[in-house]
Amino acid sequence: MKIPPSPTKKEIAESFSNGKFELIFPYLSEKIIWIVVGENVFKGKDSVIANCKQTAEYFNSVHTVFNTDEIIETNDRVVIRGTAEFKRDGRRDSFISACDVYEFNDKNELEIISSYCIPDKK
Repeated sequence: MKIPPSPTKKEIAESFSNGKFELIFPYLSEKIIWIVVGENVFKGKDSVIANCKQTAEYFNSVHTVFNTDEIIETNDRVVIRGTAEFKRDGRRDSFISACDVYEFNDKNELEIISSYCIPDKK
C-alpha cells in the first residue's frame, strides 16, 4: 500500500481558506492561534477545531462559493486573498472579501492564522 504524501503548506492553506477544515486538523500545532481580526481569537488546537466545526455548520447550511484571487508563498508563510459568497434560497446571504495569512512552524505545522474578513455592505 502506498502512503499518500503529506500536503504542502500551500495545500493546507487552500483547504482552510476553502472551508475544508477537517483535512487540515492533523497539521495544526497544539499551540495554534487563529486571529479573526476585529472579531475573535481562538487559542489552542481544541479551540480552533471547535470554531472550524461551528463555521463548517454554517457553510453547510447555505450554498457557498469560494474564489481564490491570489496566493503568495514564502518558506514559512502562505497568504491567500479571495472571496466567499453565501446564498440561501437563491438569494445572497452575505459576501466576504478575505485575506488569510498562514504561518507554519519548523515542523511544518500550522501555528498562526490571521484572517481579515470584510463583508460587502450592499
